[in-house]
Amino acid sequence: MPLTFDMPLEKLHTYGGRNPKPHDFDDFWEAGLKEMRATDPALELRPAGFKTDVANCFDMFFTGVGGARVHAKLLHPRGGHSGKRPAVLMFHGYSGNAGDWYDKLGYVAQGFVVAAMDCRGQGGLSEDRGGTVGQTLRGHIIRGVDGPPEKMLFRQIFLDTAMLARIVMEIPEVDPARVGATGASQGGGLTLACASLVPAIKRAAPVYPFLSDYRRTWEMDQAKDAYQELKDYFRQFDPNHEREEELFARLGYIDVQHLAPRIKAEVLMTVGLMDTICPPSTQFAAYNKIKAKKSLAVYPDFGHEALPRSPDRIFQFMSGL
Repeated sequence: MPLTFDMPLEKLHTYGGRNPKPHDFDDFWEAGLKEMRATDPALELRPAGFKTDVANCFDMFFTGVGGARVHAKLLHPRGGHSGKRPAVLMFHGYSGNAGDWYDKLGYVAQGFVVAAMDCRGQGGLSEDRGGTVGQTLRGHIIRGVDGPPEKMLFRQIFLDTAMLARIVMEIPEVDPARVGATGASQGGGLTLACASLVPAIKRAAPVYPFLSDYRRTWEMDQAKDAYQELKDYFRQFDPNHEREEELFARLGYIDVQHLAPRIKAEVLMTVGLMDTICPPSTQFAAYNKIKAKKSLAVYPDFGHEALPRSPDRIFQFMSGL
């Protein structure tokens, strides 16, 4: 097996993370969940233009914390099934969107209700509360970092995943005890966030999760590509690093490694050991803190890219719901 560019695999399995955890972390997220539960989602379903014999397809809009309207694609299987159905929540990569309808039909054919969320201010139809619909990418990690942590954008996006889970679990046709979540990169980080904030999630399948162990990424000089905004922040706002400790402490509120111990779902996590976008150690920082039943699919020769057989493995994993 080739060596990871990061650290040897045996050390990855014991790595505990570098980014600090705020002392009031748990209270912070309990307050966030309280705010989310008090928010009326004002759910709206619009029949989608995409037509298929196997699913009813809807553009779903709901209100998240702070008043933003969030979009998700929702697919219900058509006929041929009685009783409650399983469901799967899907989360996309940084700057992307919920994707095409077509690539969700495999789960629909298996009897799943499918909900795929657009993150605020990225490539889909969800609203950035600043009034912008669509792309506002450069700076989402640090968006709000200089104000109250309750205003950080990824705090709101994490809570959007919990609201989506709440909505789907309340669909009459869905069995709330048989709901899974999956996604890659940012979607992997959001999968972990969703499963941590909604302990009723039954199975979670994150693929090379983003949004974990920011300080480790910085110290490895990997604050580029998806993490470029960390370097940009220092260069533009703190060139002498006078606020370095404060910055990483603040980012600890939206670090999924600190949320991971809350997860009750069974977890299948996928990691490429040559991943220079989301370094393996940052992913293991989260994985090693998961206390629930878990397993790992390791790709020694692969980085942040399409991983052969991974979608099949995840489909089989979710089919057990």
